Amino acid sequence: MSHKRTIVDGNEAAASVAFRLSEVVAIYPITPSSPMGEWADQWMAEGAQNIWGTVPDVIEMQSEGGAAGALHGALQGGALATTFTASQGLLLMIPNMYKIAGELTSAVIHVAARTLATHALSIFGDHSDVMATRQTGFALLAANSVQEAHDFALISQAATLEARVPFLHFFDGFRTSHEVNLINELSNDDLHALIDDDLVRAHRERALSPDRPILRGTAQNPDVFFQAREAINPYYRACPTIVQNVMDKFAQLTGRSYHLFDYYGAPDAERVVILMGSGVGAAEEAVEALQARGEKVGILKVRLFRPFDVDSFLAALPKTVKSIAVLDRTKEPGAIGEPLYQDILSVYAERISSGAATTMPRVIGGRYGLSSKEFTPAMVKAVFDELARPEMKNHFTVGINDDVSHTSLAYDPDFSTEDPRTVRALFYGLGSDGTVGANKNSIKIIGKGTDSWVQGYFVYDSKKAGSVTVSHLRFGPNPIRSTYLISKANFVACHQSQFLNRIDMLSAADEGATFLLNAPHGPNEVWDHLPREVQDVIIRKKLKVYVIDGYAAAREAGMGNRINTIMQTCFFAISGVLPREEAIKQIKKAIESTYGKRGAAAVQKNFAAVDTTLARLHEVRVPDQVSSGFEMLPPVPTRAPTFVRDVLGTMIAGKGDSLPVSAMPLDGTFPTATAQWEKRNIAQQIPVWDEKLCIQCGKCVLVCPHSVIRAKVYDGERLAEAPPTFKSTKPKWREFESQRYTLQVSPEDCTGCRLCVEVCPAKSKSEVKHKALNMEAQPPLRESENANWDFFLNIPDANRDALRHNLVKDVQLLEPLFEFAGACAGCGETPYIKLLTQLFGDRLMVANATGCSSIYGGNLPTTPYTTNEAGRGPSWSNSLFEDNAEFGLGMRLAVDKKMEFARELVARVNGHLGDVLIKGLLEGDQSTEKGIEEQRARVAELKQKLAAVKSPEAQALLAVADNLVRKSVWILGGDGWAYDIGFGGLDHVLGSGRNINVLVMDTEVYSNTGGQMSKSTPRAAVAKFATGGKRTGKKDLAMEALSYGYVYVAKVAMGGNDAHTVNAFLEAEAHNGPSIILAYSHCIAHGFDMSMGLNQQKNAVLSGYWPLMRYNPGLRDQGKNPFLLDSKAPSIPFRQYAYNEARYTMLVRSNPMAARELLKTAQDDVERQWRVYSNRAAMAGRSATPEIVPRDVEEASDQTKAGGDEE
Repeated sequence: MSHKRTIVDGNEAAASVAFRLSEVVAIYPITPSSPMGEWADQWMAEGAQNIWGTVPDVIEMQSEGGAAGALHGALQGGALATTFTASQGLLLMIPNMYKIAGELTSAVIHVAARTLATHALSIFGDHSDVMATRQTGFALLAANSVQEAHDFALISQAATLEARVPFLHFFDGFRTSHEVNLINELSNDDLHALIDDDLVRAHRERALSPDRPILRGTAQNPDVFFQAREAINPYYRACPTIVQNVMDKFAQLTGRSYHLFDYYGAPDAERVVILMGSGVGAAEEAVEALQARGEKVGILKVRLFRPFDVDSFLAALPKTVKSIAVLDRTKEPGAIGEPLYQDILSVYAERISSGAATTMPRVIGGRYGLSSKEFTPAMVKAVFDELARPEMKNHFTVGINDDVSHTSLAYDPDFSTEDPRTVRALFYGLGSDGTVGANKNSIKIIGKGTDSWVQGYFVYDSKKAGSVTVSHLRFGPNPIRSTYLISKANFVACHQSQFLNRIDMLSAADEGATFLLNAPHGPNEVWDHLPREVQDVIIRKKLKVYVIDGYAAAREAGMGNRINTIMQTCFFAISGVLPREEAIKQIKKAIESTYGKRGAAAVQKNFAAVDTTLARLHEVRVPDQVSSGFEMLPPVPTRAPTFVRDVLGTMIAGKGDSLPVSAMPLDGTFPTATAQWEKRNIAQQIPVWDEKLCIQCGKCVLVCPHSVIRAKVYDGERLAEAPPTFKSTKPKWREFESQRYTLQVSPEDCTGCRLCVEVCPAKSKSEVKHKALNMEAQPPLRESENANWDFFLNIPDANRDALRHNLVKDVQLLEPLFEFAGACAGCGETPYIKLLTQLFGDRLMVANATGCSSIYGGNLPTTPYTTNEAGRGPSWSNSLFEDNAEFGLGMRLAVDKKMEFARELVARVNGHLGDVLIKGLLEGDQSTEKGIEEQRARVAELKQKLAAVKSPEAQALLAVADNLVRKSVWILGGDGWAYDIGFGGLDHVLGSGRNINVLVMDTEVYSNTGGQMSKSTPRAAVAKFATGGKRTGKKDLAMEALSYGYVYVAKVAMGGNDAHTVNAFLEAEAHNGPSIILAYSHCIAHGFDMSMGLNQQKNAVLSGYWPLMRYNPGLRDQGKNPFLLDSKAPSIPFRQYAYNEARYTMLVRSNPMAARELLKTAQDDVERQWRVYSNRAAMAGRSATPEIVPRDVEEASDQTKAGGDEE
């Protein structure tokens, strides 16, 4: 049977089959499995049907645990159901997995296997999550490639229906889930052929139904539970045979043959490596290369890991094998060995113990590829070499340098199995510049337009936007199974010229390769702008060099900074993969497919970019000698601290793989104040200050997402040593009028987002569009502004006590202890965190939910949280996604208990302290900055006095003395956490009554996982998991929180009212009880120019969609209404706000009728909410209506008597 060839990644390959074989799909986003749910939702919205002719019902749940519960319920209801997950999400499903398996329910869960969070979170792939499910009773089926992810989705479904054992079908996160490859697509006829409808009906007949009443899920006692568990054994014994039978039928159907264990290599192999997952591709290439040298080697690919079939395993191995290495992509600390290794040893040990065998091969185990660590044919060769040694190293690692436990195997990185006929291309881009998307389109164009096999893999760190991305593209005449990164490229493209100053990207270029550079220099000037090292490599390797000013071309086409289409056109023009005319035709076809939903204007702009690109593309004449006057910059300045320079700097340079084990902190603890050393230098333009126009309002400083624009007031005498271009002016404060004021930008930390320019209210009366801040090209300013920034940093900060912290104008002078975050340019979240640190940073403890704020806040190599001159600053930690509220409450409990204990100890050691100090420590007012500083001075005096006291109480007090100073504990997270997965915990924490503060940065989507719908997503908006527009309204978390009566609640929007935002933060922290601030945060996922983010926030407030409010329980004690509505009645329609954003207008284009109806209902939502809020705000306070409930007769009588006695 012929099959359609198509180009997909592993997630789409698996989801395509799973969707067509399901009736109910319960989903929840988690990287890297989220795209499977996104595809399912999109197909449902498009009306795609399963193989039985009905559209599956796809529903997003509040967590992976919820998805598993919905899956379990759907299965019990007799539906064919599935879900997709990874990592911690899979762990949340484990309780239901035990139930589903215990009830012998046919089901498949598809998993993009990912690292579990331990000492750190990692979004990348290994098998630690899957291995945590071994006891559940699920069968575990491993797919090694994109094709297998597609095929095994069908095989697992067919097998589970017959076996009644549920299946967990898994493939490696990122390496398979995100690899784009060419596959043979399974048709609906193929699916029908393998799925037995009689078994489907049998599944339905086992369902719960009042027409056939049964009881399932009983509670059992010790008398029968054990026996009932053993009753399932026959099903697990039969399962492997059923799976193999399905695989055999599949082979007859498609020609692709699979077995429970597949051997590849010499039939008389003496050395065999056993493994499963994507590493098989690299291992197969290594086996081929070694066999060509005459070595007797092979690999055994494990398909069905559970139930483990011993007979099939032994039958698959060559009888000649003498030594075996078992590779596990996981680590189990304290175990004898990792799971697969222990299984293989058990097989042989049981055979010898039973007398079935008297000898066994030598068996060793090793770990590889944790968190998507590279696994190459060179590493596989090292394992085979180890198997040839007389004394083999057991429990080894490969791919790292373990200089602590000395487990690692050495390998030769120059050993290569790359096919010389395969074209290998590398593209270095900037997250969100469109490079990755363009390259995905290129893969599809080549795969469909030629006879080539293709592969695309994309490397980016957790920050995604604003970080370096590297696209690895291969295409050639043979199927590509190279599951590792390109190290020898025929084509290298640098889409951001500034990368050349710090990243060694040409080391991977093969001799004679082509180098494409996007730079603002012409072909005759660009050579002089290349570092010496780059020039040397170009000459030595005889590279062909091409240059284009992609940003100029993009601006000319009206595309802003989106250079993806331009660079893609250059690639096809230079590479010659397709005839130029055909390539341009295919590029435009891809543009229509990609951007059509955004409207005709977006399509035409991209068309224009294609048409004008080639005229700007030039070949560079390469001189014979190096002539550059400068060298590449170090990743961090040499003056950086040793750990930053030697460890973090190595990571910044993209060479973290070379760091040895000894360089790593043992428990995942890293220093703060490190982002200052990572100069990303990504802005094309930066704001330039016009001191003559500036009114010193502080708005620009407040809204800057990256803390790169700051203000100081200082003694004018310091200007004597200032750089020549350093600017200053007279302060517009009465109390500082004798000093000088400077507004300064850090040029290499700025992202060029323009928020500061857009928010600036000071405009020139004589020059249109000229403001107190104006964007200018960064490169000419870089050197001078760097000198200005360094000088500026050495100016002392203003005395905090002299500033009014409730005024935006004064807040600009407060030092931020959150700087240079790796968030998206123009991020709507980070200004709130920066403000938090300006106000309370020196006493701040942060519990951060997993999400955007944990990635830009705590993702290596550097962190934006920093310290003040005294060494104090925010202390930050991330636990999980789902438990952040509880985690933060635990911090509060620890702080309170240690303060209580310290106060108790002060009383116990009073003989050494003196009455004045004791009174101050126990009774000092810490409600102000001055009071806190006075308490710190008292604690310092306490420590000095206790140093000479050797009693146990004194030493114990020394350990907790700092807790006598007030601490501010804040729980940070996004709406995905607060509204969905973490809501139960958040509700409990708010209900605890404890002095804990919560900041919810509400982007109204799961921003970090790609923009999926949350319960915060507004009605009528399109999001991932809501392709057809969200049908339900936004949850009102503010009203839920204030229902407790003692929780401080605020809804703020910095663009709507910045002063209101500042005051809400101060009031929340001052409130002696729980507080929650819901902060409107514009996001790149909303689909508009982020430079207009604050304007959109303002529109959200003006439309009434986001009313500004505060609920302050302290006002009730004053007899006032605690509910304050701080914004005016809606003055613009909801439409005027919403239709500035693509998340709303996309639906207008895809489904105009639905958009019209949803918009109408969304406007009703706004009006309903406004009425509720305004009515609540209009209520009289208790002083006006002291009694509502009629007084009890007896109580009134008692009070009368009491009054009579007093008289």
